[in-house]
Parts: sequence; structure tokens; C-alpha cells
Amino acid sequence: MTGTLITHLEKLLGGPRDGALLRYSIGNEYLKAGNFEQAAIRLREALDRDARYSAAWKLLGKALSAGGQAAEALAAYEQGISVAEARGDLQAAREMDVFARRLRRQLLSARR
Repeated sequence: MTGTLITHLEKLLGGPRDGALLRYSIGNEYLKAGNFEQAAIRLREALDRDARYSAAWKLLGKALSAGGQAAEALAAYEQGISVAEARGDLQAAREMDVFARRLRRQLLSARR
């Protein structure tokens, strides 16, 4: 089902419905399918269209982390926390803070 949905959503790219939400949705479907690289690409595209999209920052961090890019994921979470706090989206900021703390510990233990 996810592959079919991705195909359908990607047909909308470049059309009148193309925007941050569409790119976020495609990124989310790629993440569900385990294609972390494509998920990160689409989520970055969503953020290019709306850098204040805190949910996209959170999902980008998740995609990067799942794809083994811990340092990049941490940077995405940190940026996302700043964005979410500026928008008053405190729940998203708290969630990303939890993920960021886990990644910091992971990166610290990997250096040892």
C-alpha cells in the first residue's frame, strides 16, 4: 500500500498541490517504507518550502537517525527545537529534545 501511495503522491509534485505538506507526506511514506534516504530528501524539500514546519524537522531527524546519520539527525532536531519554540509548539520541542538527548548520549558513547 505504501508504494502505491508514494506513487500517487509523487504524481502531484510540480502541480498546484505541491508544497511543504505534500513533500512532508511523501517523506513520511518513504520513512514508513524504510527508505530513509528518500524520506530525508523529501523532508528537506518540505523544509525548503516552509522552514518553520516543526513536524517536518522532527520527521527529518527521525529519518536521518534511522538511516544511521546520528550527527545530522541531532542537527535537525536542534534546528527543529529552535523552530518549534519560536512558534510556540512546545510539545514538538519537548519531543525533539528527548530524541536529541538520546542521540547526544549515543554519539558520546560511540566516541569512547
